Amino acid sequence: MTMQTKDWAALILLSLIWGATFLFGRIAIVEIPPLTLTLARVLLAALVLNIGLFFVANTFQHSKSMWGNFATMGMLNNIIPFGLIFYGQQEIGAGLASIINAMTPIWTLIIAHQSTSDEKMSGQKTLGIVFGFIGVGVLIGLDAFNGMSGTVIAQIAVLGATISYGFAAVFGRRFAGVPPVQTARGQLTMSSVILLPLALIIDQPWTLPIPSMPIILSVITLAIVCTAFAYILYFRILQSAGAVNAALVTFLIPPSAIVLGIVFLGETLAMREVAGIALIMTGLIIIDGRLLKRF
Repeated sequence: MTMQTKDWAALILLSLIWGATFLFGRIAIVEIPPLTLTLARVLLAALVLNIGLFFVANTFQHSKSMWGNFATMGMLNNIIPFGLIFYGQQEIGAGLASIINAMTPIWTLIIAHQSTSDEKMSGQKTLGIVFGFIGVGVLIGLDAFNGMSGTVIAQIAVLGATISYGFAAVFGRRFAGVPPVQTARGQLTMSSVILLPLALIIDQPWTLPIPSMPIILSVITLAIVCTAFAYILYFRILQSAGAVNAALVTFLIPPSAIVLGIVFLGETLAMREVAGIALIMTGLIIIDGRLLKRF
């Protein structure tokens, strides 16, 4: 599928939102354990969407099988990846977690190639993926591997999340006829139903200290902006541009996180980071193909 201009605009906006997710997640995980944080994120987001839809005229009806699909999507797209990423962020920073998350498109490409008829791997897309990963490698730099032995499990956990996201992107194709807000509401609602008893049994959240105000605000932002709104946007991109193109958002998240750091934290860009962003954008241009066709 070819990306339209509106798809690219939505993709860039989504990358900014999900780039901020790693920042807020890193803040919140200091005081809230991964399972409870995942529950808080999906439950609050589900409440917001369900309340919003209650006041909107709705004629769309879900079958029992559709709710089963929402439960599967919730596992693949919320419970497993959110939990693994939050677990990993106990040991690694937001930037490194977002960079590892850029593995998602390669898994999506492989899974889509094996299980779909219209999103096969091509030489052009493979070349674009290669450029993207070279860019991610440049962004990481050799310094990021110092002391890696102490964070291997955390990095493997985040890597596992990208595999789950890859399956979710392809599985999400079956919601093509479902309004994006309904898909977002359905998967988040079923995620909350599945997670609630697990969090109550394992974490016993009532025994935890009351989080500080920055933590509470981080969780609220994670739920409402980075989850409820972001998933509506994501499923619209998925319907319009396909699984592989939607997964390209993970290539944009690392540079998005860097830009957010410059704007809000006064950080500066190293030449290595500029080169990494340039390589990633080159990969996206190759995968999209429109600019190449003009030449």
